[in-house]
Amino acid sequence: MKPNQDNFWLRIIYIVSVVISAAVAFLILGPRPEGIEGSLDVSGLPLVNASLNGITTVLLVYGYILIRQKQRQRHKNVMLASFGTSGAFLVSYVIYHWFKAGPKQYTGEFTEIYLFILLTHIVLAAIIIPLALVTLYRGWSDQLGKHRKIAKITLPLWLYVSVTGVMIYWMLY
Repeated sequence: MKPNQDNFWLRIIYIVSVVISAAVAFLILGPRPEGIEGSLDVSGLPLVNASLNGITTVLLVYGYILIRQKQRQRHKNVMLASFGTSGAFLVSYVIYHWFKAGPKQYTGEFTEIYLFILLTHIVLAAIIIPLALVTLYRGWSDQLGKHRKIAKITLPLWLYVSVTGVMIYWMLY
């Protein structure tokens, strides 16, 4: 890969990451048009979101096992699938929060633990966007040394985000 071409794609990845994070924050926290809340029944989406996070977790672990077994093409396919389930989660999550007013309040006995999990989940979810995209790009463009180096950071963080997504669902519902 030529350095200029690599720099171009990395800039695109960072711009897309910032745009996605800003759009999600705005769609969840920003003003909504009058009458949008409740105009679509989204009550089933938290379970869909938790399921997508759970599937992502399984795919990430399976992808890791495949690469350890040197099954590179299967690893690529599984990692693309995990990226797809994460993308589907993001779309479903935004739809849920767009049509539902605010986040569900935690009412359990472990408030400090819940808030710690939620805060770290949110921060790392924003960080995982560019990490996953760069990792995917490095693998896709056969920059295997760079891919391995960043994947060692991306995988545990992505696993944490997907697992805590399921935990948050369990704690809220």
